[in-house]
Amino acid sequence: MNISTFDDLLAAARAQPQPQRLLFVFAGVELPDDASPVQRAAFEQGQGGALVPRMCVDKSPDELASFDQLRQEAAGFGQPWGMVFAAALAGAPGKPPTSADADAPLQKMVEAIRQGQIGAYIPFDGEGRAVRLG
Repeated sequence: MNISTFDDLLAAARAQPQPQRLLFVFAGVELPDDASPVQRAAFEQGQGGALVPRMCVDKSPDELASFDQLRQEAAGFGQPWGMVFAAALAGAPGKPPTSADADAPLQKMVEAIRQGQIGAYIPFDGEGRAVRLG
Protein backbone atom coordinates (compact mmCIF):
# COMPACT_ATOMS: atom_id res chain seq x y z
CA MET A 1 0.00 0.00 0.00
CA ASN A 2 1.25 3.45 -0.87
CA ILE A 3 1.07 5.72 2.18
CA SER A 4 0.99 9.36 1.17
CA THR A 5 -1.12 10.75 4.02
CA PHE A 6 -1.73 10.04 7.68
CA ASP A 7 -5.22 8.77 6.76
CA ASP A 8 -3.54 6.15 4.54
CA LEU A 9 -1.49 5.02 7.54
CA LEU A 10 -4.59 4.69 9.72
CA ALA A 11 -6.40 2.71 7.01
CA ALA A 12 -3.40 0.39 6.51
CA ALA A 13 -3.05 -0.22 10.27
CA ARG A 14 -6.75 -1.01 10.61
CA ALA A 15 -6.61 -3.41 7.63
CA GLN A 16 -3.79 -5.57 9.00
CA PRO A 17 -4.67 -9.13 10.02
CA GLN A 18 -2.90 -8.68 13.37
CA PRO A 19 -3.91 -5.84 15.72
CA GLN A 20 -1.52 -2.89 15.55
CA ARG A 21 -0.17 -0.19 17.84
CA LEU A 22 1.10 2.98 16.18
CA LEU A 23 4.29 4.59 17.44
CA PHE A 24 4.90 8.31 16.94
CA VAL A 25 7.98 10.45 17.54
CA PHE A 26 7.54 14.18 17.12
CA ALA A 27 10.75 15.88 16.04
CA GLY A 28 11.97 19.41 15.63
CA VAL A 29 14.73 20.49 13.30
CA GLU A 30 17.63 22.46 14.75
CA LEU A 31 20.84 23.84 13.43
CA PRO A 32 23.90 22.42 15.24
CA ASP A 33 26.04 24.96 17.12
CA ASP A 34 29.06 24.16 14.95
CA ALA A 35 27.22 24.73 11.64
CA SER A 36 29.15 26.43 8.86
CA PRO A 37 27.93 29.68 7.26
CA VAL A 38 26.80 27.67 4.21
CA GLN A 39 24.82 25.31 6.45
CA ARG A 40 23.30 28.28 8.28
CA ALA A 41 22.23 29.87 5.00
CA ALA A 42 20.69 26.59 3.80
CA PHE A 43 18.88 26.17 7.12
CA GLU A 44 17.38 29.64 6.80
CA GLN A 45 16.05 28.55 3.40
CA GLY A 46 14.37 25.50 4.99
CA GLN A 47 17.07 22.93 4.18
CA GLY A 48 19.32 20.86 6.39
CA GLY A 49 19.54 20.82 10.15
CA ALA A 50 19.46 18.00 12.66
CA LEU A 51 16.37 16.08 13.76
CA VAL A 52 15.72 16.39 17.47
CA PRO A 53 13.08 14.11 19.03
CA ARG A 54 10.84 16.22 21.27
CA MET A 55 8.14 13.81 22.45
CA CYS A 56 6.71 10.40 21.67
CA VAL A 57 3.45 8.54 22.08
CA ASP A 58 1.84 5.26 21.12
CA LYS A 59 -1.80 4.80 20.12
CA SER A 60 -4.00 2.05 18.83
CA PRO A 61 -5.49 2.87 15.40
CA ASP A 62 -8.91 2.96 17.06
CA GLU A 63 -7.77 5.75 19.40
CA LEU A 64 -7.15 8.09 16.47
CA ALA A 65 -9.80 9.46 14.17
CA SER A 66 -7.49 11.74 12.17
CA PHE A 67 -4.20 13.58 11.95
CA ASP A 68 -5.96 16.65 13.33
CA GLN A 69 -6.67 14.78 16.54
CA LEU A 70 -3.03 13.71 16.89
CA ARG A 71 -1.83 17.26 16.14
CA GLN A 72 -4.20 18.73 18.76
CA GLU A 73 -3.04 16.25 21.39
CA ALA A 74 0.60 17.06 20.59
CA ALA A 75 -0.11 20.79 20.88
CA GLY A 76 -1.21 20.19 24.46
CA PHE A 77 2.38 19.31 25.41
CA GLY A 78 3.73 22.69 24.28
CA GLN A 79 6.73 21.30 22.42
CA PRO A 80 7.41 22.73 18.95
CA TRP A 81 7.77 20.09 16.24
CA GLY A 82 8.13 20.07 12.49
CA MET A 83 7.41 16.46 11.62
CA VAL A 84 6.21 13.27 13.18
CA PHE A 85 7.71 9.88 12.44
CA ALA A 86 5.41 6.86 12.49
CA ALA A 87 5.87 3.11 12.79
CA ALA A 88 3.60 0.20 13.64
CA LEU A 89 3.96 -2.60 16.15
CA ALA A 90 1.99 -5.79 15.45
CA GLY A 91 0.33 -7.82 18.14
CA ALA A 92 -0.60 -11.48 18.27
CA PRO A 93 -3.82 -12.97 16.88
CA GLY A 94 -6.64 -11.47 18.92
CA LYS A 95 -4.20 -9.70 21.27
CA PRO A 96 -3.36 -6.11 20.44
CA PRO A 97 -0.03 -4.75 21.70
CA THR A 98 -0.29 -2.59 24.82
CA SER A 99 1.46 0.66 25.68
CA ALA A 100 3.81 -1.38 27.85
CA ASP A 101 4.65 -3.54 24.82
CA ALA A 102 5.40 -0.36 22.87
CA ASP A 103 7.78 1.20 25.42
CA ALA A 104 11.03 -0.43 24.29
CA PRO A 105 10.33 -0.15 20.52
CA LEU A 106 9.33 3.48 20.99
CA GLN A 107 12.56 4.28 22.85
CA LYS A 108 14.58 2.53 20.12
CA MET A 109 12.72 4.65 17.58
CA VAL A 110 13.59 7.86 19.47
CA GLU A 111 17.26 6.87 19.58
CA ALA A 112 17.33 5.89 15.90
CA ILE A 113 15.87 9.25 14.89
CA ARG A 114 18.35 11.05 17.15
CA GLN A 115 21.12 9.23 15.24
CA GLY A 116 19.59 10.03 11.85
CA GLN A 117 18.58 6.44 11.13
CA ILE A 118 15.10 7.19 9.81
CA GLY A 119 14.68 4.77 6.91
CA ALA A 120 12.35 2.42 8.82
CA TYR A 121 9.84 5.15 9.64
CA ILE A 122 7.28 7.21 7.75
CA PRO A 123 7.75 10.95 8.28
CA PHE A 124 4.71 13.22 8.08
CA ASP A 125 4.73 17.01 7.90
CA GLY A 126 2.57 19.25 10.08
CA GLU A 127 -0.39 18.72 7.75
CA GLY A 128 -0.28 14.93 7.81
CA ARG A 129 1.35 14.45 4.40
CA ALA A 130 4.10 11.86 4.07
CA VAL A 131 7.40 13.49 3.13
CA ARG A 132 10.61 12.24 1.55
CA LEU A 133 13.79 13.06 3.36
CA GLY A 134 17.29 13.00 2.00
